[in-house]
Amino acid sequence: MAAGGGSPSIVEFFGGEDGYRCGYCRSDTGNLSHGMWAHSMTVQDYQDLIDRGWRRSGKYVYKPIMNQTCCPQYTIRCQALHFQASKSHKKVLKKMLKFLSKGDVSKVASEEEPMDSHIEDAVACDFPYKSESQVSQSELTPLGVDHTESVQNEDKDSGETKEEVNVQKVESDSLQTCAAKDTPVPGEPSHSAKVVHAPPKPGKGADLSKPLCRKAKDIRKERKLQKLLQNQKCTLEGSQLPGGDQAFLLQNSKPKTNQPKTIEDFVLVSLPDDARHKLEVRLVPVSFEDPQFKSSFNQSATLFAKYQMSVHKDTPSDCGENEFTRFLCDSPLEAEHAPNGPECGYGSFHQQYWLDGKIIAVGVIDILPYCVSSVYLYYDPDFSFLSLGVYSALREIAFTRQLHEKAPDLCFYYMGFYIHSCPKMRYKGQYRPSDLLCPETYVWTPIEQCLPLLENSKYSRFNQDGKAVDEGRLKELGRVRVLHKRTVMPYSVYKKRRKGPSDEANVQQYASLVGQTCSERMLLFRS
Repeated sequence: MAAGGGSPSIVEFFGGEDGYRCGYCRSDTGNLSHGMWAHSMTVQDYQDLIDRGWRRSGKYVYKPIMNQTCCPQYTIRCQALHFQASKSHKKVLKKMLKFLSKGDVSKVASEEEPMDSHIEDAVACDFPYKSESQVSQSELTPLGVDHTESVQNEDKDSGETKEEVNVQKVESDSLQTCAAKDTPVPGEPSHSAKVVHAPPKPGKGADLSKPLCRKAKDIRKERKLQKLLQNQKCTLEGSQLPGGDQAFLLQNSKPKTNQPKTIEDFVLVSLPDDARHKLEVRLVPVSFEDPQFKSSFNQSATLFAKYQMSVHKDTPSDCGENEFTRFLCDSPLEAEHAPNGPECGYGSFHQQYWLDGKIIAVGVIDILPYCVSSVYLYYDPDFSFLSLGVYSALREIAFTRQLHEKAPDLCFYYMGFYIHSCPKMRYKGQYRPSDLLCPETYVWTPIEQCLPLLENSKYSRFNQDGKAVDEGRLKELGRVRVLHKRTVMPYSVYKKRRKGPSDEANVQQYASLVGQTCSERMLLFRS
């Protein structure tokens, strides 16, 4: 990814928090996670963090303690380029078309998926409000780099000495590391996104290594067509095939047009001139400097409050403008543009659904180097009959495919967390093909191979290679970047200067969770 000229990510790590209330199983203290406050963050760093199981809520970035938390939350991504809508998905798309063109208000709910927001993770916990940073902005502005010492490579075998990089290099590297050595092949998983394929056990799902089964009817049809084509070659000029065979040949020798309909076939269709309603989807950058965002803020905030009170039973004080701003408008992501990136750039956006000049739903999304990451959705409960949770998810998958045309690396749709132990959250697994992130080795595994494991145990390692380890794990603690007294330095330098009790255990925990690459790019604030 090309540089956008931004500054490095700056984070404060809070360590393992006390247990919080769980929004899934209602446990008062069972929800356990590590957390950090992101004062600023590059889109590449956040991409790498979500590929290690992190997720943001406002500026708070958290990672569930998977083997201890009451409801393990597995990062789930849909392979947007290969996505095929199910029957229930198509019903939702058709329902919207009927409503727009004829005003048809069918109140039949989809049987397979809830009509509520398709991304509920962030609401399920209240920690962002308890863990806000108290550090002043002036303390977060790096003034210089400490050059007094080079960083010794802690790997005893190599004996290399690497000099500390100056702050300008930190800034550009935070954007260019991916391009240098980890640029993925278009359409393939990202550098941190290895996929494990293992043939399933008998009776445990389709073998993805074999071609799809074909219907016997289709095979017979193909054989008959080949036979007729052979006979046609053998007949003398001027002679005719029997009428029925001739019609069959004519019909089947034409290019096939009855391909399964895509999402785009439903959402890009032209409505009749006398359509009853008009739906417009607008992508608005999350920035109070953006005129569209600013002018629609009050309407958007009012809709958020209506949704939260109706669907989540919040009190008015729980969902006022301050809460809306902190939860869905404050983002640590720095907006970036790249020559090989999408025209809208990378960063945080609100995708607003305007029906007849009024906002009826807003999908909060992050556009990252390899994916569109869905943060939250809120909508007008008066329009719940339109299944807006499912409809917006399908629109976001189509949007991911649209962005891929300009940004070849961007080909996944991240849906937040899949929680198998909470049946109402399993519907995310219906968006196929999809993968779950192994909580130990951070490789992607097709969901079909994960489900039997999750049926046996709510916490599971998906990578079945017992010898496999986390490739991005921490290897050199001394190279972790620290921001101390407005000076950027490696941890090895900071450790010698620090007064008071050692904080090595805390820094070690932070670096292990974010991985070596991010720990060398991001700045860990130390007071």
